[in-house]
Amino acid sequence: MEQLLNKIEAYKSEIDNAAAADAKALEEFRIKWLGTKGIVKEIMGEMKNVAPEKKKEAGQLLNEFKQYTEAKFELLKEASANGQSVAAASIDLSLPGDVMPIGSRHPITLMRNKIVSIFQRLGFAVAEGPEIEDDWHNFGALNLPAHHPARDMQDTFYIQQNPDWVLRTHTSSVQIREMEKGNLPIRMLMPGRVYRNETISARSHCFFHQVEGLYIDENVSFADLKQTLYFFVKEMYGKDVKVRFRPSYFPFTEPSAEMDVSCFICGGSGCNICKKTGWVEILGCGMVHPNVLTNCGIDPNKYSGFAFGMGIERPAMLKYGINDIRLFSENDVRFLKQFTSAI
Repeated sequence: MEQLLNKIEAYKSEIDNAAAADAKALEEFRIKWLGTKGIVKEIMGEMKNVAPEKKKEAGQLLNEFKQYTEAKFELLKEASANGQSVAAASIDLSLPGDVMPIGSRHPITLMRNKIVSIFQRLGFAVAEGPEIEDDWHNFGALNLPAHHPARDMQDTFYIQQNPDWVLRTHTSSVQIREMEKGNLPIRMLMPGRVYRNETISARSHCFFHQVEGLYIDENVSFADLKQTLYFFVKEMYGKDVKVRFRPSYFPFTEPSAEMDVSCFICGGSGCNICKKTGWVEILGCGMVHPNVLTNCGIDPNKYSGFAFGMGIERPAMLKYGINDIRLFSENDVRFLKQFTSAI
């Protein structure tokens, strides 16, 4: 009985590996296994050698083997008729499909899309530019003298093969490229990734994301800038948020300002997010410097404009309660899955 069982298992293994690429191979399988002189007929004849008390068990075993062989033949026949592989023919198309995990957009993408959508309602279009820039577009045209601190190696990544090339430190370089085209008026947003040679920590990284805006036309004033940013803040953070402008300095704008909003975490009472001040800085802004306009071939006596820029990581951290900027770039699925419902 044990010898019969081992023989059947060996035959089953051979049947499992059988294939029938065409009608000839299918017929050969039938003759070898199910023909009048085939293996199934032959092994059935071994019932006479089985002890009487084992005949019932052996009979069931042999019948199952016969059915197994016949089922394989039918599967090969169906596959041969449809031009399929045996594996394809064995698929039950009536079974429900496997549930696929739902993906999500990255929190930086979610925040970027939110910012862009608000300004698009004011008529701003989106422009993009190269992340590897030349010195002129990244510094020179933006009114940064040759020895300005922002040019220091501690802040900027320079390309070794050509020191005139850098990884852009801001998306202001895209503003220069848009102004050089001379298609006035200009009302553009410039979102993108930028690079700074900074120590990586929970609050800073060597690369991050910005959205900058530029509006150039005749008779543009600081009042236009303030009204545009008031609209953005109300749409982004709610109508109850308070705003303040603080005088600042940027080489490419004059006058320049930094814009704060009342902390929407503590309502202005003071917390760790706002460093107990009740205010959170969200962007820098100002009127485009006349030298920048001149560098781009625009007459500063006829045209004026404003520009603003903000990081994307900080508002994303505030909105989603994230306390470590490194999480954005670590590709931890456990972190990213939290934003599936935020699409």
